[in-house]
Amino acid sequence: MNYHTRKWVKPEDLNPNQSLFGGKLLQWIDEEAALYAVIQLENKKVVTKYISEINFVSSAKQGDIIEIGIEVSAFGSTSLTLKCAVRNKMTHQTIITVERIVMVNLDEDGNPKPHGKTKVEFVKDRLINPS
Repeated sequence: MNYHTRKWVKPEDLNPNQSLFGGKLLQWIDEEAALYAVIQLENKKVVTKYISEINFVSSAKQGDIIEIGIEVSAFGSTSLTLKCAVRNKMTHQTIITVERIVMVNLDEDGNPKPHGKTKVEFVKDRLINPS
């Protein structure tokens, strides 16, 4: 699992129990999944189709630094299926896991569009190396 994003848990991110509000964490996960899919599929028109069962393993408190990990589990013809884990940056204790997040590639009219991708690509490998 590659951890791409870090978040600092601030007072405005807390629930009445003074731990990280689950809805805020899900917002961060959805945004991270969308960004990952946009970069992989090279298309800004990507939407979340499905998020599987979410497993809250532990909580985060104000001041904690968390990191969000995303990895590809499958490529469909118009979709990208991701797996996610969020952990405490300092202790590596798992906070949440999500087995499946399905992101769909769209055309200009908002319809599913084949993306032609079959493997993970890194931006650095797409850049032309003038040698």
